Amino acid sequence: MLTRLSRLGPAVPRLFACPPARFVSQSKPSGAAGSPAMTELHPTVDQGGHGEVSQYVKNPDYHGFSSDPVVDEWNMRVAFFFGISLTLVIGSAFIHYLPDHGMRQWARREAERVIQQREQEGLPLIDENYYDPNKIILPSAGEE
Repeated sequence: MLTRLSRLGPAVPRLFACPPARFVSQSKPSGAAGSPAMTELHPTVDQGGHGEVSQYVKNPDYHGFSSDPVVDEWNMRVAFFFGISLTLVIGSAFIHYLPDHGMRQWARREAERVIQQREQEGLPLIDENYYDPNKIILPSAGEE
């Protein structure tokens, strides 16, 4: 940071020596020099009758679909209707009705069903032995 500040060393006195000034004329304009000038947004360039004329000069509301202004506007409306409105509606419906990812809803329903079944049978919700100890085959001490 200090190396950057040292670069400004020679420029600092020049900044304060001549403060910037803005001069505004208070006299009334006279003649053509004082009249406000109207300029075109897209100036016309005289090409001697050769070359193409920009679509924006022909049609200021050009959307890029067609050279005909009426067809261009209708194509723009149709493109926006299908591109935005239908995409949002159909896309939202498609995402909403996608199948259950990872079967989370099914797993919850199945767990609730098992809990109700075990409560009706009078069994505890979770056994102390998750697996039946009679079915577990343990290795003998000599196999280790």
